[in-house]
Amino acid sequence: MSEKTIGSVLIAGGGIAAIQAALDLADSGYYVYMVEKSPSIGGVMAQLDKTFPTNDCSMCIMSPKLVEVGRHINIELVTLAEIRDIKGQAGNFEVEVFQKARYVDMDKCIGCGACMEKCPKKVDDEYNMGLAKRKAIYVPYPQAVPLKYAIDAPNCIKITKDKCGNCEKVCPADAINYKDTDKTISLNVGSVILSTGFSAYNPSGKDFLNYDRSKDVVTSLEFERLLSASGPFQGHVVRLSDKEHPHKIAWLQCVGSRDVNTCKNGHCSSVCCMYAIKQAIIAKEHDPELETKIFYMDMRTHGKGFEDCYNQAKETYGVKFQRCRVHTVYGNPDGPGQVLEYIDENNQRVTEVYDIVVLSVGMEINDEVRANAAKMGIELTEGGFVKTSTFKPVSTSRDGVYVCGAFQGPKDIPQSVVEAGAAALNAGAGLVAARNTLTRTVEKVKEDDVRGERPRIGVFVCHCGTNIAGVIDVEAVRDYASDLPYVEYVNNNMYACSQDTQDGMVKVIKEKGLNRIVVAACSPRTHDPLFQETLINAGLNKYLFEMVNIRNHGSWVHKDQPAEATLKAKEQVRMAVAKVALFEPLSEATLEIDQNVLVIGGGISGMAAAKALSTQGYHVTLVERDKVLGGQARNLYVTGKGESIEEGLADMVNSVAVDDKIDVLLESSLKNVEGFVGNFVSTIETKGSEQEIRHGVAIIATGAEEYKPVEYLYGSSDKVVTGQELDGLMKGHDAKVENAETAVFIQCVGSREPGRTYCSRICCTHTMVSALHLKEKKPDMDVFVLYRDIRTYGEKEALYKKAREKGVIFVRYSLDAKPLVKEAEGKLLVTVNDPIIQRPLELAADLLVLASAVKPYKDERLAQFFKVPLNDDGFFVEAHVKLAPSDFATDGVFLAGLAHYPKPIDESIAQAQAAAARATGLLARKTINTSGQVAYVNQELCSGCSVCVAVCPYNSPGMILDGPRAGKAEINPVLCKGCGACVSSCRSGALNLKGFEEGQILAMIDAA
Repeated sequence: MSEKTIGSVLIAGGGIAAIQAALDLADSGYYVYMVEKSPSIGGVMAQLDKTFPTNDCSMCIMSPKLVEVGRHINIELVTLAEIRDIKGQAGNFEVEVFQKARYVDMDKCIGCGACMEKCPKKVDDEYNMGLAKRKAIYVPYPQAVPLKYAIDAPNCIKITKDKCGNCEKVCPADAINYKDTDKTISLNVGSVILSTGFSAYNPSGKDFLNYDRSKDVVTSLEFERLLSASGPFQGHVVRLSDKEHPHKIAWLQCVGSRDVNTCKNGHCSSVCCMYAIKQAIIAKEHDPELETKIFYMDMRTHGKGFEDCYNQAKETYGVKFQRCRVHTVYGNPDGPGQVLEYIDENNQRVTEVYDIVVLSVGMEINDEVRANAAKMGIELTEGGFVKTSTFKPVSTSRDGVYVCGAFQGPKDIPQSVVEAGAAALNAGAGLVAARNTLTRTVEKVKEDDVRGERPRIGVFVCHCGTNIAGVIDVEAVRDYASDLPYVEYVNNNMYACSQDTQDGMVKVIKEKGLNRIVVAACSPRTHDPLFQETLINAGLNKYLFEMVNIRNHGSWVHKDQPAEATLKAKEQVRMAVAKVALFEPLSEATLEIDQNVLVIGGGISGMAAAKALSTQGYHVTLVERDKVLGGQARNLYVTGKGESIEEGLADMVNSVAVDDKIDVLLESSLKNVEGFVGNFVSTIETKGSEQEIRHGVAIIATGAEEYKPVEYLYGSSDKVVTGQELDGLMKGHDAKVENAETAVFIQCVGSREPGRTYCSRICCTHTMVSALHLKEKKPDMDVFVLYRDIRTYGEKEALYKKAREKGVIFVRYSLDAKPLVKEAEGKLLVTVNDPIIQRPLELAADLLVLASAVKPYKDERLAQFFKVPLNDDGFFVEAHVKLAPSDFATDGVFLAGLAHYPKPIDESIAQAQAAAARATGLLARKTINTSGQVAYVNQELCSGCSVCVAVCPYNSPGMILDGPRAGKAEINPVLCKGCGACVSSCRSGALNLKGFEEGQILAMIDAA
């Protein structure tokens, strides 16, 4: 660590992981530079149509984060730039950044688009994967941040031929600068995060896929743009060769993944199976008569909710799945379409014709990125991803440089966001002494007092590409709103959530003197905070705002009834206008945040979270039910990377034990929780005695347990053990393992079947590690793995390949033909049907290992204490599966480890650190505002029945015990979440909810 510590962090990349890391760091007191190669941030997620299993519009859920980054006073965007070198050491790096000329002055550009309209040069649009054209002066996509134009110099007629110059002539802001030049910038920062993402595999040159010869063979990213409402065909899927509607679509998996024969990508890209299923479902939603088939080797739906989505695709949508690798694709000689030839599971040659063939391309790291990493001293894996260790999952080989997202390894959005938080936490940990030394404070806009003023309402209607406007006549809704009472201004915008629209709203509110706002767009669940901040910037109370969801409640559910959907949208806007006219400004109380933290669970995740918060300077109380720390990791042997878990765990336990900022309470349990975010009071029982712990935030890391099977003779034969029990035998060099000549593993024991439908995620990798250990100990041992799908995702695929090379034999079975186990003459006989030779195999096993499910504790009592939900399986439910995987909907409570979902040690540690990062962002604020939309009691009407006390899930109402109001109810506004349960249950009409007053609701009903 350098003697001088700089309180800033540089993040290389602009995708979702980089965005999340930047926000976590900026909220925790660090100045952030985001260095991004393209003209704007957003990454691949900006190109996606929807995210599954949530079915959210990808851009809709990301736009608020984009705008937040663009607005944040402590985040500086350095676009069209990339890192060339890193000098110095942790705490004080000098980073050389190369920035290409933009030829547009960003300080002057107002994003009006006049330049683009007059530009005569058209080129392939990278955002739409070359399926559409853009101009030589452009923004990558309509919601881009920053929304500033850039000139594509190699295609600009003025720059290359000194002709044209239209953009300079028409620019009203004099922002065009043809003399701009490339430059090298030196930035002084304390730490660096690499989040440069991945390159999608390019299938060109593979003749057997026919990609280069046919427009109707497309990559998965190209198909995303076909599906998207903002895509070249407004979400209408067409066959590109003739623009006709397709009737049959095929997906070919593992193109550029799990392939060392036609490319060098031996890894699994982790996301392809799920996005193919997602695309097939969306295509079926567009056209229920469409025939869809996915050709795959192993179906790897290992994420939370993914297996259910896979089952839904088969059972509800009728998507077909064919296990095979298609060997030939060629144009149909008898007409349009692509011919697929393959060998099915019955060893029969099959020929089928499809209108569109989608190649599910994988992730790879290109040679330029590899070379730059080598120059910067960053060690990479054989696949080109950044090399990290299990117990330091986001630390690179260079001190002070961290990694997150797909550059660390192939992964989906939730894990990228988790690692972003972990990287942010680690990047800030060494800079605590310099926290807040470089950050700036936002100057608060004075709020206009509009009480008593006549309502002057502004109505903004969103197109959302064709997401809304493809069904609803947005202009008609806009025109209708203009004649409603008190409406002074109406407008329709392509994307109401984009940065330019937000800035425009501020300007219009001020110029027109508007004092109440209605936005007709998408979901208030994701976008309310965004528009409320816009009102604050315009000097309005943020509660003088109403959002109308004409997407989820209109265009999406009435896509085949445009006239009726338009009428409904008009009615929704009319009701919102009637309600907002009666709004009054609401106030929020400011509360101090207790700077102590409670971590529940002393396993790997709990210890990692506690240690992460300690390094940030916070005091932590760590509560563990057992006599020792370590959780399930105490039963494990080695990691998938060959590291000793026992040694890594011992280091963690020791570091926690000697940390004077961490109080460890063993043999302890939580007995009660009172309070709210920033001011919790928890009662902990330790060996019969109780104590109260005050804390501002809590992290739940209570773990899970191994399922104890009731099948396959487990419990009745000492030769049958679980995977975790095998680890214990191997650690102890037990004779049962040492003397075995034949070992059989059975996968998916208690997972992926009725009653427990989820995939336990870790079992396949754990089996590979165990099988390889057996073969290394005794190379002549016969080792069989009976499986349904091998799910060694990411670079764990190398373990699967190595196991096959070492002679481990894999035999697939199906759910309706599970293996049979019996014991005869001292031998275990395992019978399974081999689908290759299509006959039963009988294996005489000395050792039978059951890859048993990860089973949640279903701690309903703990869930009730913190008012956090459990899903049907018993795992805790995060605030948002994609963008907030470490948060709960309950403020101040965070989530990590197996309590969230099964995951290996490195992912558990990353999530623990991410939870700590989210907690740090809250603690660093020192104060928090309560919501203004809370319930209140008219005590003149209160009958004292206390029904409100009984129904409130947040313990907000209470009864006054003495004084003139004794026996009446009162609301603690700090605890109130504005759910309205008390209001709807009040028999005397004494309760009301601010922002949802009785008069406001009745006005909406009258308007309807």
